[in-house]
Amino acid sequence: MKWLAGVFALALTAASPPPLDRIVASAKFDGVVIAGDSEKPAYIHGDAAATWRWASVSKQLAATIVMQEVEAGRLSLDRPITEWWPEWPQVFSDLITIRDLLRHTSGLADPNEDGPNAKNGMPLFYRPPPGHGTMQYEATHYCAEHPRAKPGLAFHYDNCDFIVLGALLERTTGKPYAQLLQERIAAPLGLRIGLFSPDAPPAPHVHGLAKPGVPEDIGNLGTYGAAGSVYGPPLALYAFDRALLAHKLLGDAATAEMWKGEPKWGQAALGQWQYETMLAGCPAPVSVVERRGEIGGVQIRNFILPTMGKALVMFTRRGDFDFGEVWQNKGFAYRALSAVGCA
Repeated sequence: MKWLAGVFALALTAASPPPLDRIVASAKFDGVVIAGDSEKPAYIHGDAAATWRWASVSKQLAATIVMQEVEAGRLSLDRPITEWWPEWPQVFSDLITIRDLLRHTSGLADPNEDGPNAKNGMPLFYRPPPGHGTMQYEATHYCAEHPRAKPGLAFHYDNCDFIVLGALLERTTGKPYAQLLQERIAAPLGLRIGLFSPDAPPAPHVHGLAKPGVPEDIGNLGTYGAAGSVYGPPLALYAFDRALLAHKLLGDAATAEMWKGEPKWGQAALGQWQYETMLAGCPAPVSVVERRGEIGGVQIRNFILPTMGKALVMFTRRGDFDFGEVWQNKGFAYRALSAVGCA
């Protein structure tokens, strides 16, 4: 009986998942889905050329630029920030490393949880007064104050880590982060992407709904900086994924380091997550690189399957849409990724 149960379980695992278009249609997905294993996507649902905010997927781009600097020998993952920014006014500045910031083990303050907040719950950090809200300002003020813990003791996801990284890149390169984004990623790949500024109205883009009939509350999109201020079309994110897979932006070793999930910290890699899991229709566990983003009613899921050379990009304007969890082997994202990787 145990043998029969094992055969039955294997048959369920190996069964081909339904086609991606059927999965998307059955979910009545409100947004954009792009998938493929080459420069030209094999599947597109929705207006993939429209401009969207990328929210925390911005961190994946920032991590790539940081790793370019590490690869060139200008930065080091495991040296304290004070080697390049000796005057950074954070109490543990001589202990916090670039790896701590990339992996969210720095212990920095978290504006999403630590407040202060407006009456509607929006952190005032994202509604700064004039002259505040830049990465240089926040990295030396809010993000340098009120540490939650000493570095290296615990994982805690927050935006300050990448705001400090953005400010550090500006100081070490002598260039505004928006310019670095263009020179290092947009121009080499021919992408139409940009960075919201805290001192200017946001570029026109797709807005979301917190839930049906409820408008989103997004604050000043420029205050997220390297942590969440990138905008552009979903097609550009797919092209970015393809460039990482083809090592157009980073060499093999730097990419492998960036995509190495750490079990101790919940499989957190550098600016993203990496884990192995079973997908429906595949005979063995599959390596998955995952990056997600959410601001207001816009949610993003960005999946890369490194060993298969495939990518799946999903944007929705519904803040209440439930993607589920791939690592739990259930939900919309799991079914969609199974169709991309194992159909």
